[in-house]
Amino acid sequence: MSPAPWWKTCVAYQIYPRSFCDSNGDGVGDLRGIISKLDYLERLGIGMVWLCPVYASPNDDNGYDISDYEAIQPEFGTLEDWIALRDGLHARGIRLVMDLVANHSSDEHAWFVESRTAKDSGKRDWYIWRPPAADGGPPNDWQSVFGGPAWEFDGATGEYYLHLFSKKQPDLNWESTAFRTELFAMMRRWVALGIDGFRMDVINLISKPDGLGAGGNEGGMDRALNGPRMRDYLAEMRREVFAGTDLVTIGETPGMRLELAREITDERAPMLDMQFHFEHVDLDHAPGASKWDSTPMTMPALRATLSRWQEGMEPHGWNSLYLGNHDQPRAVSRYGDDGRYRRESATLLMTLLLTLKGTPFIYQGDEIGMANVAFDAITDYRDIETLNAWRWLTGERGLDAATALTMIRTKSRDNARTPMQWSAAPNAGFSSAKPWIAPNPDYTAHNVAAAEAAPDSVLHYTRRLIALRQRTPALHGGQYGLLDAEHPTLWLFERADATQRCLIALNFSDGRLPVPSAVASLPLRLGNYPPGDPATLRPWEARILAAPSHRSAP
Repeated sequence: MSPAPWWKTCVAYQIYPRSFCDSNGDGVGDLRGIISKLDYLERLGIGMVWLCPVYASPNDDNGYDISDYEAIQPEFGTLEDWIALRDGLHARGIRLVMDLVANHSSDEHAWFVESRTAKDSGKRDWYIWRPPAADGGPPNDWQSVFGGPAWEFDGATGEYYLHLFSKKQPDLNWESTAFRTELFAMMRRWVALGIDGFRMDVINLISKPDGLGAGGNEGGMDRALNGPRMRDYLAEMRREVFAGTDLVTIGETPGMRLELAREITDERAPMLDMQFHFEHVDLDHAPGASKWDSTPMTMPALRATLSRWQEGMEPHGWNSLYLGNHDQPRAVSRYGDDGRYRRESATLLMTLLLTLKGTPFIYQGDEIGMANVAFDAITDYRDIETLNAWRWLTGERGLDAATALTMIRTKSRDNARTPMQWSAAPNAGFSSAKPWIAPNPDYTAHNVAAAEAAPDSVLHYTRRLIALRQRTPALHGGQYGLLDAEHPTLWLFERADATQRCLIALNFSDGRLPVPSAVASLPLRLGNYPPGDPATLRPWEARILAAPSHRSAP
């Protein structure tokens, strides 16, 4: 049997460069700051880094609006700095995955600048242009993810261009063969520079539905998901860029159903190696409402959703695993208890993440239990989606400021973007200057330096957990089996291969919980509490237990 691809056996770590570490005192994280923390990543046991965009950008959406795919944003450093980062990671056995934003570019990209000059421009069809509707308005009523119409009128040529996100992020037109040829060439140039793969932003939006702009297209992004030629484009990209390599391809795929995800990651003919689905991070969205209208997150719903994806991707698909990222609230605040049981619930969530089947992605700071921030005023927030939502909530929705701010605090993407908390020094040890966004005030107690000094910290537990996963084949290659689908607070599952079997018991509550005698009698491999009564799980207790193999003799 061939060995598993490298990306199936490693633990990944996502870095949001702007908020990770500032080396030059300008208040913005940078490449040299990341380089200064490579030993930290190595000690953690990381095998892959997903680096959020560091390309040239006007920063309308913090780098996800790219103005030059082959230039480094000056506030992050230079190409030489990037090369030093690549070499530093590779010297430590850590792979480097770049973020690819290919559904849209910045409106300041040279491609779009040329596209908007004239209707007969050579790059006109690299973007999606449509004439006004009969009433002179937008071609249809699509809405942007960030609020407002998804069409922007451009007076130079009297037409509208499509932007599913900010108006400064015009959507690229994958129907254009010339565009795809140039895109794939650019990707190959990054491959030649020694990267180990791409994470692809909203990659299932690249094929727009037929008849776009012909009327009757109610909605917005949801109408562009998983379009009619998406498979063709992904297959072409695979052939043109990745054939004959061991590079990893990771798709961000909102709104992708399980059956399609299994198809596009089928190892027998993959279009992508793995994908990020959104079902579990949408569980606390109130039905039929906006993301800002929350409903309680329940463990049974989370268990049912993730178990369905664990089982449903078998036998040939592969999961990307995550509980938090740069677009989501902090995991311990969303799924755990960031108050009394912050350490316990953060370590339980890390146990879940690192014992499910798939490639786990740790978001920076989750390994020390970083939590949501409750800024005092909307002026403390920086995220374009958040600021647009504030205007909508207090304007069109008519909510009072206190109610709107409570909603913002719960769901804002800035929860994940406050500076990495390295120490109790000013600015959380992130920078010698005032950071671009304020740190969470709790950094004085919750930081890497404090975690290093505490043997029972989330950080030390995460290191032990990663080490256990790496030396236990059943935890990265074994099958997932849910053992109790009904218990309201106990998540009990197994991971098993031909020779090993681990049982994972997780108490998602602040109460004590009896466990079955057959579970209590098993030897403990790792737990987030000191040894205690084996028949009782303490609040937010997690245990990884050694169980007899299914193939063992009676």
